[in-house]
Amino acid sequence: MKPLVIFGAAEIAEVAAFYFAALGRPIAAFTVDAAHLKESNFQGRPVVPFEEVSSRFGAEGHDGFVALSYARMNAVREAKVQAMKAAGFALASYVSPQATVFTQEIGENCFILEDNTIQPFVRIGNNVTLWSGNHVGHHAVIEDNVFVSSHVVLSGGVTVGRNSFLGVNSTVADHVKLAPFTLLGAGVTILDDTDAEGIYMLPYKAEKRSVPSTRLKKF
Repeated sequence: MKPLVIFGAAEIAEVAAFYFAALGRPIAAFTVDAAHLKESNFQGRPVVPFEEVSSRFGAEGHDGFVALSYARMNAVREAKVQAMKAAGFALASYVSPQATVFTQEIGENCFILEDNTIQPFVRIGNNVTLWSGNHVGHHAVIEDNVFVSSHVVLSGGVTVGRNSFLGVNSTVADHVKLAPFTLLGAGVTILDDTDAEGIYMLPYKAEKRSVPSTRLKKF
């Protein structure tokens, strides 16, 4: 395995480096755009301007991985994936040994963490993040540049359109199609197809009660 150059130098990059290193994958360096370079070292490894990464850690001897969040509906991560590919880097994917995976159709620059269950005949595109503890039902399709947080349930035959974001504990019913750039808030249940760029959130959030917890007689 070639050493990795990871695009990013924040929490997600730190997490990605931890997981890849646990599989024995060497981490050669981190890289960010020069305008965002704040320090020359991160987690004991060099951080180099992306504008210089090819000359210092060339694609012939290194693979790449883009470890960024879902900012701007994953568009930032998508753009850096394209930039790494344009620089000649082959992009690695991480699939946790603690995930239950019954498909081989997983694209590049995917990040699939522990306790995901991915059933047969699922297709996962490029640049997809599945944080820990999700269920992806049989024949589901996850298109490119999607971020699925944690404890999300995708029932059988679901399609998740490109650049969507699925919040914690959201649920999508059988054969529902989430249009591109769909945003699901935490805890929502989706029973029908969504509209492109639609936002679906619960109409309330937990609020602090006026009575202190120590004065409750029962709960």
